[in-house]
Amino acid sequence: MTDQKEKIKPDLNEETGKVVWQELERHYARGVIIKVSINLDLVEVATCFTEDNKEPIERWLTSGDLERAFDEDAKRWSEDDPLFWAVVVAPWVLVQEIETPDALH
Repeated sequence: MTDQKEKIKPDLNEETGKVVWQELERHYARGVIIKVSINLDLVEVATCFTEDNKEPIERWLTSGDLERAFDEDAKRWSEDDPLFWAVVVAPWVLVQEIETPDALH
């Protein structure tokens, strides 16, 4: 891990927080919500965005572990009212749904 990455990660970790859909709706309307798969570490993804580390970002986009939120997502979130971990990496808002025991299969 680079020295810069070691400095960025704790700051980003401190900036993450739990939010509900109503707090994210305006960001969705601006087109800046990026969904992060539960298979990924949200802070690691945010660090890559901050450092403009394109290789892992492109890999996650290709695999579907990272993608922009679409109308179907917004509709489901509006209906289900899930809880998210979120962090702002301007201009993006990275969100990761928090799995509840009901959602586990």
